[in-house]
Amino acid sequence: QVQLVESGGGLVQAGGSLRLSCAASGSIFSITAMGWYRQAPGKQRELVASITSGGSTNYADSVKGRFTISRDNAKNTVYLQMNGLKAEDTAVYYCNAVRSLLRDDSWGQGTQVTVSS
Repeated sequence: QVQLVESGGGLVQAGGSLRLSCAASGSIFSITAMGWYRQAPGKQRELVASITSGGSTNYADSVKGRFTISRDNAKNTVYLQMNGLKAEDTAVYYCNAVRSLLRDDSWGQGTQVTVSS
């Protein structure tokens, strides 16, 4: 089992920045990738950014150039730096950890990001 705890959400004006953190604990040695997803009211959950254990990153087109995913292996934490925030970035952001060999994944409880225009 992997436990994920997100933090860093909040209310920010358009054009501002936030940094989300996701601290992992438990069976973290088997994690092959971690990512950030978001879900806005009335919409499906969508991938925002991901990073593999090898350091490869992937971003949704809507956030490329504005968001950066990174990790601190010593702290077992993944970050999402969000710059140039827009009203359409408003959503609940969820952290996800994938264990490919075990064919399972884990989710955090979510953190609200609200961007006022």
